[in-house]
Amino acid sequence: MGLQDIQARIDASTTEAGRAPGSVTLIAVSKVQPPERVEAVLAEGHRVYGENRVQEAQGRWPEFQARFDGIELHLIGPLQTNKARQAVEMFDAIHTLDRPKLATTLARLADERGECPDLFIQVNTGEEPQKAGVLPAEADAFIAEARALSLPVKGLMCIPPVEEEPALHFALLAKIAARNGLEGLSMGMSSDFETAIRLGATHVRVGSAIFGERAYT
Repeated sequence: MGLQDIQARIDASTTEAGRAPGSVTLIAVSKVQPPERVEAVLAEGHRVYGENRVQEAQGRWPEFQARFDGIELHLIGPLQTNKARQAVEMFDAIHTLDRPKLATTLARLADERGECPDLFIQVNTGEEPQKAGVLPAEADAFIAEARALSLPVKGLMCIPPVEEEPALHFALLAKIAARNGLEGLSMGMSSDFETAIRLGATHVRVGSAIFGERAYT
Protein backbone atom coordinates (compact mmCIF):
# COMPACT_ATOMS: atom_id res chain seq x y z
CA MET A 1 0.00 0.00 0.00
CA GLY A 2 2.33 2.75 1.18
CA LEU A 3 2.14 6.33 2.41
CA GLN A 4 1.01 7.99 -0.82
CA ASP A 5 -1.84 5.53 -1.34
CA ILE A 6 -3.09 5.94 2.22
CA GLN A 7 -2.91 9.74 2.02
CA ALA A 8 -4.81 9.66 -1.28
CA ARG A 9 -7.55 7.53 0.31
CA ILE A 10 -7.73 9.90 3.28
CA ASP A 11 -8.05 12.90 0.96
CA ALA A 12 -10.76 11.18 -1.08
CA SER A 13 -12.72 10.17 2.03
CA THR A 14 -12.44 13.69 3.42
CA THR A 15 -13.82 15.17 0.20
CA GLU A 16 -16.63 12.59 0.01
CA ALA A 17 -17.64 13.46 3.58
CA GLY A 18 -17.92 17.13 2.61
CA ARG A 19 -15.12 18.13 4.95
CA ALA A 20 -12.34 20.65 4.45
CA PRO A 21 -9.15 19.43 2.77
CA GLY A 22 -6.45 18.72 5.34
CA SER A 23 -8.91 18.38 8.23
CA VAL A 24 -7.77 14.80 8.94
CA THR A 25 -4.30 14.17 10.36
CA LEU A 26 -2.60 10.91 9.44
CA ILE A 27 -0.68 9.43 12.36
CA ALA A 28 1.78 6.90 10.94
CA VAL A 29 2.00 4.21 13.63
CA SER A 30 5.67 3.31 13.77
CA LYS A 31 5.57 1.01 16.83
CA VAL A 32 7.72 -2.12 16.46
CA GLN A 33 8.68 -1.13 12.91
CA PRO A 34 12.34 -1.42 11.89
CA PRO A 35 14.20 1.92 11.74
CA GLU A 36 14.83 1.63 8.00
CA ARG A 37 11.08 1.52 7.27
CA VAL A 38 10.45 4.56 9.44
CA GLU A 39 13.32 6.43 7.83
CA ALA A 40 11.90 5.69 4.37
CA VAL A 41 8.56 7.28 5.32
CA LEU A 42 10.37 10.24 6.88
CA ALA A 43 12.27 10.65 3.61
CA GLU A 44 8.92 10.82 1.79
CA GLY A 45 8.11 13.88 3.90
CA HIS A 46 5.67 12.55 6.50
CA ARG A 47 6.17 14.06 9.94
CA VAL A 48 3.39 12.79 12.29
CA TYR A 49 4.04 9.46 14.02
CA GLY A 50 2.46 7.33 16.71
CA GLU A 51 4.19 5.14 19.27
CA ASN A 52 2.73 2.76 21.85
CA ARG A 53 5.49 2.77 24.43
CA VAL A 54 7.53 5.59 25.92
CA GLN A 55 10.68 3.50 26.15
CA GLU A 56 10.55 2.43 22.50
CA ALA A 57 10.04 6.04 21.42
CA GLN A 58 12.99 7.19 23.51
CA GLY A 59 15.19 4.64 21.76
CA ARG A 60 14.02 5.54 18.28
CA TRP A 61 13.21 9.22 17.86
CA PRO A 62 16.05 11.40 19.21
CA GLU A 63 18.30 10.35 16.34
CA PHE A 64 15.60 10.99 13.74
CA GLN A 65 14.72 14.34 15.34
CA ALA A 66 18.33 15.41 14.97
CA ARG A 67 18.16 14.69 11.24
CA PHE A 68 14.60 15.58 10.24
CA ASP A 69 12.81 18.83 11.11
CA GLY A 70 9.22 19.12 12.24
CA ILE A 71 8.58 15.64 13.64
CA GLU A 72 5.39 15.41 15.71
CA LEU A 73 5.03 12.46 18.08
CA HIS A 74 1.78 11.04 19.45
CA LEU A 75 1.57 8.49 22.26
CA ILE A 76 -1.25 6.11 21.34
CA GLY A 77 -0.55 3.30 23.82
CA PRO A 78 -1.37 3.02 27.53
CA LEU A 79 0.59 5.38 29.76
CA GLN A 80 1.80 4.22 33.16
CA THR A 81 1.82 6.99 35.73
CA ASN A 82 5.51 6.39 36.47
CA LYS A 83 6.30 7.09 32.79
CA ALA A 84 4.28 10.31 32.66
CA ARG A 85 7.25 12.65 33.04
CA GLN A 86 9.15 11.02 30.18
CA ALA A 87 5.99 11.07 28.08
CA VAL A 88 5.26 14.78 28.49
CA GLU A 89 8.88 15.58 27.66
CA MET A 90 8.85 13.45 24.49
CA PHE A 91 5.38 13.63 22.96
CA ASP A 92 3.38 16.41 21.35
CA ALA A 93 0.09 14.63 22.07
CA ILE A 94 -1.09 11.83 24.35
CA HIS A 95 -4.18 9.93 23.20
CA THR A 96 -4.63 7.66 26.23
CA LEU A 97 -5.68 9.75 29.22
CA ASP A 98 -7.99 7.28 30.95
CA ARG A 99 -8.04 7.66 34.76
CA PRO A 100 -8.04 10.30 37.50
CA LYS A 101 -4.59 9.41 38.87
CA LEU A 102 -2.99 9.98 35.47
CA ALA A 103 -4.90 13.24 35.03
CA THR A 104 -3.66 14.51 38.38
CA THR A 105 -0.09 13.52 37.53
CA LEU A 106 -0.22 15.24 34.13
CA ALA A 107 -1.66 18.38 35.73
CA ARG A 108 1.18 18.49 38.24
CA LEU A 109 3.78 18.05 35.50
CA ALA A 110 2.08 20.74 33.40
CA ASP A 111 2.32 23.14 36.32
CA GLU A 112 6.02 22.33 36.76
CA ARG A 113 6.86 22.67 33.08
CA GLY A 114 4.50 25.47 32.12
CA GLU A 115 3.22 23.41 29.19
CA CYS A 116 1.51 20.12 28.43
CA PRO A 117 1.04 17.93 25.36
CA ASP A 118 -2.38 17.95 23.72
CA LEU A 119 -4.54 15.34 25.42
CA PHE A 120 -7.18 12.94 24.16
CA ILE A 121 -9.32 10.99 26.61
CA GLN A 122 -9.58 7.32 25.76
CA VAL A 123 -13.14 5.99 25.89
CA ASN A 124 -13.74 2.24 26.14
CA THR A 125 -16.74 2.34 23.81
CA GLY A 126 -17.07 -1.44 23.81
CA GLU A 127 -16.90 -1.62 27.60
CA GLU A 128 -14.30 -4.40 27.25
CA PRO A 129 -12.85 -5.43 30.63
CA GLN A 130 -9.39 -6.08 29.20
CA LYS A 131 -9.14 -2.69 27.49
CA ALA A 132 -8.17 0.69 28.93
CA GLY A 133 -10.43 3.69 28.73
CA VAL A 134 -13.20 5.52 30.51
CA LEU A 135 -16.61 3.88 30.24
CA PRO A 136 -19.06 5.85 28.06
CA ALA A 137 -21.38 6.51 31.00
CA GLU A 138 -18.49 8.04 32.93
CA ALA A 139 -16.96 10.03 30.08
CA ASP A 140 -18.78 13.34 30.70
CA ALA A 141 -17.72 13.44 34.36
CA PHE A 142 -14.11 12.57 33.55
CA ILE A 143 -13.91 15.21 30.83
CA ALA A 144 -15.16 17.77 33.36
CA GLU A 145 -12.63 16.54 35.92
CA ALA A 146 -9.73 16.87 33.47
CA ARG A 147 -10.86 20.35 32.45
CA ALA A 148 -11.09 21.37 36.10
CA LEU A 149 -7.38 20.51 36.35
CA SER A 150 -6.74 22.94 33.44
CA LEU A 151 -5.55 20.09 31.22
CA PRO A 152 -5.59 20.76 27.45
CA VAL A 153 -8.18 18.16 26.48
CA LYS A 154 -8.48 18.36 22.69
CA GLY A 155 -10.66 15.35 22.01
CA LEU A 156 -11.47 11.69 22.50
CA MET A 157 -9.97 8.41 21.32
CA CYS A 158 -11.36 4.90 20.94
CA ILE A 159 -10.37 1.44 19.73
CA PRO A 160 -13.51 -0.51 18.77
CA PRO A 161 -13.83 -4.22 19.58
CA VAL A 162 -12.41 -6.23 16.69
CA GLU A 163 -15.56 -8.32 16.22
CA GLU A 164 -18.02 -5.42 16.16
CA GLU A 165 -19.04 -2.89 13.52
CA PRO A 166 -16.64 0.04 14.07
CA ALA A 167 -19.11 2.65 12.80
CA LEU A 168 -21.27 2.17 15.89
CA HIS A 169 -18.32 2.96 18.14
CA PHE A 170 -17.14 5.89 16.05
CA ALA A 171 -20.64 7.37 16.15
CA LEU A 172 -20.80 6.94 19.93
CA LEU A 173 -17.43 8.65 20.38
CA ALA A 174 -18.52 11.53 18.13
CA LYS A 175 -21.73 11.95 20.14
CA ILE A 176 -19.84 12.15 23.44
CA ALA A 177 -17.38 14.63 21.97
CA ALA A 178 -20.11 16.84 20.52
CA ARG A 179 -22.05 17.19 23.75
CA ASN A 180 -18.84 18.14 25.55
CA GLY A 181 -17.70 20.67 22.96
CA LEU A 182 -14.68 18.66 21.87
CA GLU A 183 -13.54 18.73 18.25
CA GLY A 184 -10.79 16.12 18.24
CA LEU A 185 -11.68 12.53 17.36
CA SER A 186 -8.79 10.05 17.29
CA MET A 187 -10.37 7.00 15.69
CA GLY A 188 -9.85 4.71 12.75
CA MET A 189 -6.97 2.40 11.86
CA SER A 190 -5.70 0.61 8.76
CA SER A 191 -8.88 -1.43 8.22
CA ASP A 192 -11.52 1.20 8.99
CA PHE A 193 -10.12 4.73 8.73
CA GLU A 194 -12.38 5.67 5.82
CA THR A 195 -15.44 4.85 7.93
CA ALA A 196 -13.96 6.88 10.78
CA ILE A 197 -13.43 9.89 8.51
CA ARG A 198 -17.05 9.70 7.35
CA LEU A 199 -18.09 9.88 11.01
CA GLY A 200 -15.86 12.82 11.89
CA ALA A 201 -12.35 11.53 12.68
CA THR A 202 -9.74 14.28 12.93
CA HIS A 203 -6.85 11.86 13.54
CA VAL A 204 -6.50 8.39 12.03
CA ARG A 205 -3.87 5.91 13.19
CA VAL A 206 -2.46 3.82 10.35
CA GLY A 207 0.55 1.54 10.67
CA SER A 208 0.82 -1.69 8.71
CA ALA A 209 -0.86 -0.27 5.62
CA ILE A 210 2.00 2.27 5.43
CA PHE A 211 5.01 0.39 6.73
CA GLY A 212 4.11 -3.26 6.11
CA GLU A 213 3.22 -5.96 8.58
CA ARG A 214 4.99 -5.78 11.93
CA ALA A 215 7.44 -8.53 12.84
CA TYR A 216 6.86 -9.04 16.57
CA THR A 217 9.67 -10.85 18.36
